[in-house]
Amino acid sequence: MGENSDSGLIMFYGQECDHCHEMMPLLDKLEKEENVSVERLEVWHDDKNMAVFQKADDGKCGAVPFFHNKKSEKWLCGAVNYEKLKEWALS
Repeated sequence: MGENSDSGLIMFYGQECDHCHEMMPLLDKLEKEENVSVERLEVWHDDKNMAVFQKADDGKCGAVPFFHNKKSEKWLCGAVNYEKLKEWALS
């Protein structure tokens, strides 16, 4: 799961980011319960993903975790609760 970019849902994260790791179980739960797929792009060690992050972020957050819904253009910055994550994904 998480590899299908057709959903338009992307989580940008850093490999050593504690807040990012806190969000992974919530993403797993969201994918299972709502039958959605969230693409996960590591940006701290991948220049290509960092470029995608910078374009999507465009000054909104400037840090990870950063969640971008390409279909609704809604975004979340930082660690959030499950309800907020679900609202973002289904918007």
